[in-house]
Amino acid sequence: MRRDAGLYGYERALRRVGIEPIAGVDEAGRGACAGPLVAGAAILPAGKAGIIPGLADSKLLTEKARERAYDQVVRRALAWSVVVIEPEECDRLGMHVANVEALRRAVALLDLRPAYVLTDGFPVDGFDVPGLAIWKGDRVAACIAAASVLAKVTRDRIMTELDAVWPAYDFKTHKGYVTEVHNEALTRHGPSEVHRMRFVNVRRAAGLEPPLPGHNEDAGPEVGRPGSEECG
Repeated sequence: MRRDAGLYGYERALRRVGIEPIAGVDEAGRGACAGPLVAGAAILPAGKAGIIPGLADSKLLTEKARERAYDQVVRRALAWSVVVIEPEECDRLGMHVANVEALRRAVALLDLRPAYVLTDGFPVDGFDVPGLAIWKGDRVAACIAAASVLAKVTRDRIMTELDAVWPAYDFKTHKGYVTEVHNEALTRHGPSEVHRMRFVNVRRAAGLEPPLPGHNEDAGPEVGRPGSEECG
């Protein structure tokens, strides 16, 4: 791949050798300590119909730009899907296994079976078709960027709804990720039903992990402790 191939270069290269349809898949919320994990998958059409105005990695877009891109992806995609993995399943499986499972389910739910799957960051087994893992794929492959927008917008909407149920945690602002405000709310109120109990800061707020000597509770989670998840 040429470095100047652009966001649609991977799909064009695969189509030139007769490989299509091509699905991209990505997730949102892996590093959050509250709320669900959400995965999206998308198959974009070839040519101008598959060019999504303003499409980019969802994390690089403003909220309004993501919403516009979401509407375009839903309207233009040959097939798309979204999968939600609830916090209790994330706790039961562990975040990596839950992440892989979410990506598999998203591809399996596509109405159109892909011939090839592009994933963001790491390879995923179990698609039953060939695939390629791309480092920072949501920034360099259009179908992955489209999937990231589907996942991010869906999850942000869910977190805004959860904020109405659990207003003390300000989910609408930080979307369940670890911030100073979120940690302060956890310390004050303890975990809610939508917090992930595998995360060290959540377990400490629940009194299941003693604070470390000299440890600043707002400094973030302890990394590498057995049975814990890193937050961020």
